[in-house]
Amino acid sequence: MLPLIFTQVVNAQSTQSITNPTSVVSIFLSLLLVVGIIFALAYLMRRFNVGSMGSGQMKVVASMVAGTKEKIMVIQVGDEQHLVGVTSHNISHLSKLEKHLETPAANGQQGSGDAFKQKLVAAMAGKLNPSIKDDKTDA
Repeated sequence: MLPLIFTQVVNAQSTQSITNPTSVVSIFLSLLLVVGIIFALAYLMRRFNVGSMGSGQMKVVASMVAGTKEKIMVIQVGDEQHLVGVTSHNISHLSKLEKHLETPAANGQQGSGDAFKQKLVAAMAGKLNPSIKDDKTDA
């Protein structure tokens, strides 16, 4: 009879109720953390234009920051390249380029997404296997 009493006490102590104030606060803080991470990732994707790379008939060939919210870009539309100024409120056509700039695919370079991927893989390989990092610095 004594072991049955101890078993019930142990079972009662091991289960927590959802109405326990500490578990409700813990669940609420976990939810806020997940929502905060989602908003932070959405902000970063918007800030760095992830996923909005041009494809097809129109693409950005080159871009340069001219101010806090201003950029100068070379846009390729079909076979023509145009220089445009981009601000937070306006996009201005500056000129049509007579001599075309080389696109990254034409001069053998990789896209910015591929370059980032390769740098990330190299960094992770260096963290996982430090001898790889040492070999690259020796060469």
